[in-house]
Amino acid sequence: MIERLCVIGVGLIGGSIARSARCKRLCREIVGVDADRANLHKALDLGVIDAAFTNATEGAAGADWVVIATPVGAFESVFEALRPVWAERAIYTDAGSTKQSVIEAARTIFGQVPPNFVPAHPVAGAERSGVEAATDDLYQGKRVILTPLPATSYIALKRVEAFWQAVGAKVSDMDPAHHDEVLAATSHLPHVLAYALVHMLGQKNAQQEIFQYAAGGFRDFTRIASSDPKMWLDICLANRTQIVPLIAQLCDELNAVAGMLDKRATNDLLEFFASARNARQQFLDQAEK
Repeated sequence: MIERLCVIGVGLIGGSIARSARCKRLCREIVGVDADRANLHKALDLGVIDAAFTNATEGAAGADWVVIATPVGAFESVFEALRPVWAERAIYTDAGSTKQSVIEAARTIFGQVPPNFVPAHPVAGAERSGVEAATDDLYQGKRVILTPLPATSYIALKRVEAFWQAVGAKVSDMDPAHHDEVLAATSHLPHVLAYALVHMLGQKNAQQEIFQYAAGGFRDFTRIASSDPKMWLDICLANRTQIVPLIAQLCDELNAVAGMLDKRATNDLLEFFASARNARQQFLDQAEK
């Protein structure tokens, strides 16, 4: 049983962690830390947290569990705020979508990654943001990737693993660099693509008519362009070395399609589409396992 859980960043992700922990009765008290006072008040009113702080130093003092769920660009300042109250017996973890940048932020502040900090990434979310979007089942059946380092405490690792399993998540371990490579392709690039497509269409003179006649496929494909821009700004900047080459590869693919269309290369285009469909079916088959 966690005596005092401190969640830093009480938005969709952090709020859902708090709601899930309360629903599963994993902790006695939940403290929320957030720079947005209005969001904190909502979290209190909704019963997501029991106490609210705008300062991470004060909020994390005395906590035996701390989860950092802020945008990844804020991690260095969060670690700096936690340093005066960092407790060796407490468990620290995070929910950042990039892992190498988080690890580097910890090294910058502490000189090394503390053994009781377990880098983690719950691969879950929604296009809505803020504590009002938080649910107690967001992580049910979802994957959570832990990226421990050689110096990570085995006890801390197992406790974080048990926490996520208790809220219904499927937990696996991965090397931090490999995590950033995989997520760049499967999550970060698709978000960039959705933002770019909607931005392009939004610049056209016939904007209203284009969106008026957009069908369900457009809505489904661009849903993630409604995600929190600040959060995705931080993610893309933190993982830019992985994302930029993928954008270049995607441009090559689009140019190839344009060439096939221009030449009316029917067979080549059909083969291209069929290959993509088969690849997606393979993805669906693996996801069901």
